[in-house]
Amino acid sequence: MATLKTADALDRVEAPAAILITELGRKLRAEGRSVVSLSIGEPDLNTPEHVVEGAHQAALRGETTYSPIGGIPELKQAVRDKFLRDNGLTYAENEVTVSSGGKQVLNNALFATINSGDEVVIPAPFWLAYSQMVRFYDGTPVVVDTTQETGFKITPEALDNAITDKTKWLILNSPGNPSGAVYSEQELKALGEVLLRHPHVWILSDDMYEHLIYTDAPFTTMAQVVPDLRDRTLTLNGVSKAYAMTGWRVGFAGGPTELIKGMEMVQSQMTSGTSRICQWGAVTALNGPQDSLADNLEIYRKRRALTVEGLNAVDGVDCVWPDGAFYAYPSCATFIGGTTAAGKKLMSDVDFCMALLQEHGVTTVHGTAFGVSPHFRVSYAASETDIKEAIARIADFCQSIQHLS
Repeated sequence: MATLKTADALDRVEAPAAILITELGRKLRAEGRSVVSLSIGEPDLNTPEHVVEGAHQAALRGETTYSPIGGIPELKQAVRDKFLRDNGLTYAENEVTVSSGGKQVLNNALFATINSGDEVVIPAPFWLAYSQMVRFYDGTPVVVDTTQETGFKITPEALDNAITDKTKWLILNSPGNPSGAVYSEQELKALGEVLLRHPHVWILSDDMYEHLIYTDAPFTTMAQVVPDLRDRTLTLNGVSKAYAMTGWRVGFAGGPTELIKGMEMVQSQMTSGTSRICQWGAVTALNGPQDSLADNLEIYRKRRALTVEGLNAVDGVDCVWPDGAFYAYPSCATFIGGTTAAGKKLMSDVDFCMALLQEHGVTTVHGTAFGVSPHFRVSYAASETDIKEAIARIADFCQSIQHLS
């Protein structure tokens, strides 16, 4: 039998940790185990009915053919209106693009711009796909550590020190996954002052959790607060988190024409245009009633309190209050070096999360995957019932750990 030699790019990436541990949880559940999942970043809420109906009507009137590569004109206009309404950003039609989810927007941008050896500055903790994408395209992730004490946010000094003549991009995610960190207008301006001194560095602003902020301060984004950086900033967003439309796979971005053109060139050879039906659903979401945004935020606010207060009530767990998104990122440092009731030695947060799943049936994601450990990510995009049960199991697990060093 012939042996297939796979591409070298596959050797540079790993399978997503969140997906792997979620699949393991599903396998255990299929075997009859009781498993509570707090590992996946997916709302358990329904897509608003008027959005579903918008897509339904689009299908009925025959919107079932191929779409333009970069998005149907109606959605491009809705995206432009959204950027102006929510962010004060004005884009022409050829400065916005639509893809099959935010992840494809990111892939398109990096594929279109990264050459071998180019560096991408990524503050840690980071969404685990960022570094994998950069490696896939033979770039070099430059991970900049942050700490719980600094709110898991990169400082201007750290950013300045990380930039070299090889730096192509800074990826900035606010509100952040997995930490829930939100950059204030003042913090963005301070980072912007650094970036203005380095005109070869582009900014990829991942704003996917824009509408999930629990502070009184309004959301701000880099191109908005530092207008001089607009022409080298790609502002990414989508409908998946805010409108509970993860399975619809619609992401979008605004940026300079040359970059958007390159991204659409990539997309034309990868997937072509996003599903017309899904795009019409996104048009309805962006243009229609926005009541669900506030309603969903209040649901997550309650779940956030339930999660963080519950975790901090567990002896040995230290969890800061996230300002945005729907994740908590507690420290499990107290338990490293300990031994579980089943005899498992905990040498890392990977061990902690795997033992928590195997022994007490809770899926979380280890902090090592996000670049800052020993921590673990808990998603509170789950029902209050599941959150309460998971916290109780986490408490039982932590209390059972012995022989701590």
